[in-house]
Order: sequence, then structure tokens, then C-alpha cells
Amino acid sequence: MIFKKFIYSLDLNLRKLILYLSIFSVVSLFIVSLVVSYYIEKHELLHNALSVNAEYAAKIANSSDSHFKMMQKELAYSAEILGKKFNNQKYIQKEVERLKYQSNYFNSVTISDQDGKFLSFAPLKLNFQKNKVIRSLGFKLSLEKKAPVISPPYYGTSKNLLIFISQPIFDQHHHYLGFIGATIYLKQDNILNKMLSGHYGYKHNYMYVVDQNKYILFHPDMNKIGQLSNINIQSLVHKNRGEIRLNDEHGNELLAGFARIPTTGWMVISQQPASELLKETSNTVYEMLVGMLLFYILIFFVIWKISYLISSPLSLLANMASNLHKPDIEASIERVNPWFVEVRKFKSALLISSQHFKKTISELNLYMHTDPLTHLYNRRGMGLSVAHFIETGIPFAVISIDIDYFKKINDNFGHDQGDVILKKIADHIRSNFRDEDICCRSGGEEFVVLAARLKLENAIRLAEHLRKKIECTSMPLVGEVTISIGISHWPTTSKNIKTVFKRADECLYNAKADGRNCIRF
Repeated sequence: MIFKKFIYSLDLNLRKLILYLSIFSVVSLFIVSLVVSYYIEKHELLHNALSVNAEYAAKIANSSDSHFKMMQKELAYSAEILGKKFNNQKYIQKEVERLKYQSNYFNSVTISDQDGKFLSFAPLKLNFQKNKVIRSLGFKLSLEKKAPVISPPYYGTSKNLLIFISQPIFDQHHHYLGFIGATIYLKQDNILNKMLSGHYGYKHNYMYVVDQNKYILFHPDMNKIGQLSNINIQSLVHKNRGEIRLNDEHGNELLAGFARIPTTGWMVISQQPASELLKETSNTVYEMLVGMLLFYILIFFVIWKISYLISSPLSLLANMASNLHKPDIEASIERVNPWFVEVRKFKSALLISSQHFKKTISELNLYMHTDPLTHLYNRRGMGLSVAHFIETGIPFAVISIDIDYFKKINDNFGHDQGDVILKKIADHIRSNFRDEDICCRSGGEEFVVLAARLKLENAIRLAEHLRKKIECTSMPLVGEVTISIGISHWPTTSKNIKTVFKRADECLYNAKADGRNCIRF
């Protein structure tokens, strides 16, 4: 009863009823849209962050792998050369200095014999004692394995935290002589440190690298290098790349992407705090709230009055926009009544787009079917013309033309002059035949003319006229140029078009075999 009295008290008419229903609909839609938008935005941001971090980690891992392969290749090359000159101390010293200074890969380069004694090193400022036996982890692994080595991180004789990369040295009889090795200091300047200690800052993103034992090798915070990673990455052990949600030591959620460096087995991890993205989600939703509120207020005032009047012409034009390829589309566009400015502009733009579309298609067809140098038809254009003639039953002669000794022209006068000759010959061919004949450049110095509705004897007469005309014309720089011609006819020669073209080519070859500058048919 109370509800009925309230309804009656509103004194509703149709206009008010539509207004109140519109308010209810708009408010309901607004709330639902806001909630859905928040969760969609949150999901998209988190998903995109994971994807971006995964892609970035993979990119860095691939790049690092390429660098490690290049390092190993450089060391392997030096090892192969040193195997032939291992007793040449002067050459050995030059080689380690070359490796050290030709790139920014290594912080130091050393050569050891099979007993682990220093033979040579660079840079010289390290002041190592030559012939001293070194017991470091890198030397030990290199001597034990007698194979390429990339060591775990350790503190070397220079008291630097480093990794050691080495290649064995064998003589020509495959006797082990020692190894050449290089160090990469994890806390000093080098290419890998710059690349793998990435801190690209967006939403507190940063990147670091851990080895198979979870020790941090590269990190924006130098103090963490060499320490065990305190983040649980156990689930990454058997994976090469992907994305994962982690928790740091404080329980904060991290969005991470990871990728393994194939050469070393190290894991590149790019991560950022989820809290930063959730802040962005809240800010985005707030901005959306303001925008949507204004939008829905506007919609409330106009939707029930003019929605049909607005949507009807726009819908028609939108449908026509996807059918610009139809031949009668412009007439359909003209029939739309542009009763307000936007429709008028849309209609005008659509008419212009339709004309531009047709013009563009025409230009593309011309470009696709025309040789850019001679402006004759190319093979594609020739194929379409042949198909048209056969489909419509129009008989035609196939006149194959080849410039004699064109290779010598290119060799003696250059390709630019050869292009000039091609264009001159094309001009003569074009002027010699009728407008309805299809003149084509089939490739290189070869041309084909499809002479429509022309008997074989008439085609021979026109071809002979062309041959004499070119023979009597002095070409720029080159002088006399001649052509050889082979002629066949469809369907006189054969109803099989492949046979017709093959016969024209055979006649052309016969013309060349008979001394060139002649016609065979």
C-alpha cells in the first residue's frame, strides 16, 4: 500500500516514466560497468605485466646467450691458433692482449699450461707471477675437464668475485697443452654487467640473474651479488622460460618473468611489485569513474529521444563502409539522408574514401601487372591477358623477342646503359604494334607480344618490320643492336597454351642458332 501511494504521489506520465526508467537503467549500468571495468583492468594489467617481464627476460637471455657463444667462439679461435704457436711467448702475450682489448667482454685474459702455471695474462697491471701454479676454481675445472668451461662464481686471486670462461688448447696431434681463459668480474664494468644488471625503472621493475645454485650473479644492488637469492624460485628449476608470481622476504607479491640462458644455465628474472600495478588500477578506475559518470549523464538526456535518429543513418553508412568494393556503393551512399552534421561529414568522407579506394585498387593493379623499368606488362599482366584471350576465345599470336648479345652490352657499357637499351627497345615494340596488342617484358632482355586477332602471316610481317626498324636504329653509346624473334599462334600452333609458348621459345632459339637478327616461326 505504501509503495502504491508513493507511485501515485509521483503523478507519473509517460515522459516521467521513461525518465525514471532511464535513470534506473543508467545508474545500474554505471555501477556494473565500474565493477567489471575494475576487475578487467586489474586482470589485464597483471597479465600484461607478467607477459612484458617474461618477454623482457627472454630477450635478455637470448642476447646473453649470443654473447656467451661469441665469447666461447673468440676463445676457441685463439685456442686453435695457440695450439700451433704455444712455444712462442711473444705471440701468446699478443694474443691475450688482443682478446682483452678488442671488446669489453672480459676483465682479464690468461693462458696456462697443462700443469696450471701462468704463461701469460692481460692486462699487465694485474702483475701476476708467471710460471706460478694457480689453484683457483676456474683453473681447477679447466685442467680437470680439458673442455670448454664456464665456472660458477668464486673469488679469484685478484680478490674479485668472478666467473671464469676457458677453452682447452691442443697441439696438432691433439695433445693437451693447457687452456686459455678469461674472467668476467661480477661487480665491475663489462658488457654482461651492463646488460644483466638491468634496472629499467618502470613501476619499480628490475632484473637480476641467478645461477643453478640460486646465487645472485648480477643485480642492480651490487651488495646482493654473490648472495643466495631469498626468493623461492624452486619452481623454476625445470623450466626454461615463462611467468610466475613470487613473494619476497616481506611477503609482498612480485610479478616476474624468467628465462634461462642456454649456454650457462643461469636464470634471468625480471620482476616488479604487484602493489604498484594495483595502485595504477585504482587510479585508472577513478579516472574512468569521472569519465563514465559524465558520459552516462549525457546518455540519459539523449538516449530515449534521438537514439534511433542518430543510429539509423550511421548504421547504414557503417555497413556501406565495409562494402566499398561493390560497384554501386556510391549510389547507395548518396541515398542516405544527412540530417545532421556528423552524418553529412561521414557521408562525404565515405564518398571520398570510396573513390580513393577504387583509385588505389586501380593503381595497385597497374603496379602489380607492369614492369617498372619499361612500363610494359610483366609476367603477371601477361598471364592475365592470356587467360582473358583464351576465356573469350580470341585468337592471338605469341611473338617472343630477345635482344642479341645483351650480356655483352651490360659487360661493356654497364647495367645503366643496358637499362637504357631495354627502355629504347620497349619503346620501339610499343610503337610497332597496335593498341590492342599486349606488349610485355617477360624477364631480363626478353619480351613477348600477344597480338590479338592477328593471323600468323600478319604477325610475321609486323615482327619483321620491328626487326628492321631496330637494326637500322643507332642506340646511344652502343650503336647497332639487333633482335631475334620466335613466333607461334593460338590456336593455330596448338590449343594447349603451354605448347604455344614453348613453340615460340623454340623458334626464338632457332633464330639465335641461325645467326641471330632473324625471325623463325
